[in-house]
Amino acid sequence: MTRRGAKTGKASKTAQRESDRAVSVASEAKLTETKPTETKAPELEPAEAKSAESKSTERGPVAPKRPRSKRAENAAAQKLAAQAAKLAAAAAKAAAPVTETAPAAPATKPGAAAPKPDPKPDPKPESPAKRRAAKKYLAASSELEKIIDYQFKDRDLLDRSLTHISAVSSGGRANSYQRLEFLGDHVLGLVISDMLFQSFPKADEGELSRRLADLVRREACADVARAMQIGEAIRLGSSEAASGGRTRIAILADVCEAVIGAVYLDGGYEAAENLVEKFWGERMRVPARPLRDPKTMLQEWAQARGLPTPAYKEVERTGPHHNPEFRISVTLPDREPAEGIGRSKRSAEQAAAAALLKKVGVLRDQPDV
Repeated sequence: MTRRGAKTGKASKTAQRESDRAVSVASEAKLTETKPTETKAPELEPAEAKSAESKSTERGPVAPKRPRSKRAENAAAQKLAAQAAKLAAAAAKAAAPVTETAPAAPATKPGAAAPKPDPKPDPKPESPAKRRAAKKYLAASSELEKIIDYQFKDRDLLDRSLTHISAVSSGGRANSYQRLEFLGDHVLGLVISDMLFQSFPKADEGELSRRLADLVRREACADVARAMQIGEAIRLGSSEAASGGRTRIAILADVCEAVIGAVYLDGGYEAAENLVEKFWGERMRVPARPLRDPKTMLQEWAQARGLPTPAYKEVERTGPHHNPEFRISVTLPDREPAEGIGRSKRSAEQAAAAALLKKVGVLRDQPDV
């Protein structure tokens, strides 16, 4: 028995003894009140008796003592019984194990309504515009899963891969697609490198590198993003969406790589490999443009004829700041200049070089740059 149990038992026994004693006293008191008692007058000496008699004669007759009424007897018995009940209750309480009880609810007046709990603050309701945007995003992202033929087990990965930094309200860049883009870029490079190695066993390192660079360049990834219909599913801030972010090549290419990274984390290497093969397999077998870009081809052609390096010059820049259009000219001695237009200076220079190669008869058709 533990020390606490011993103390509880001792308290219980003491309380029981006090209870029994109170009950016994109550019983004896009741018997004493109901049973008449006989009292014997004390014997006195003759002189004392004579003196007492004389005093009694002087005072007059003594009134007899009034007996206690039945009501008083019952009240005394009830009082003793109540004390006994209190002692018994104390004994039972001491013997019972100690338990923690919850604080009692405050008493309410009869007929009064019970106090109402404090109401929880209602969450701020979404505006109709936000509800429409959320519904549109859900439909677009679900359609994307159908197009890429992959169902995400962790939906949060897909959501992050489609979230531009301008749409992040908290958590910073970690909650945007940028980390997944970094991962997807390297997964894409690895899968395509393996595909090229297996598909072109006779190609040397230089040719494989040129093919890889052509397949993973920004424009190629943006083209794949359009085939996936990623633009409709991208989550953008209001200003970015209003400025044409859904069709911007840089954003489309980055989100495309982020989706590949998300598929890799959710389904492993095999799932990512199937996705890349689905959208890059045909592009690998039939390149969209020559393996050497027009600028490289024009420079090699000029050097082979003893001409200086082609000179490129910006002629004009038009369009808004976030989506400009460049016009670039390229010149060689004793050759008619050629011009090209593109959304970046690089693409405009490639277009100008291709136009000049076409003029000198090296290219028959202007390639898609």
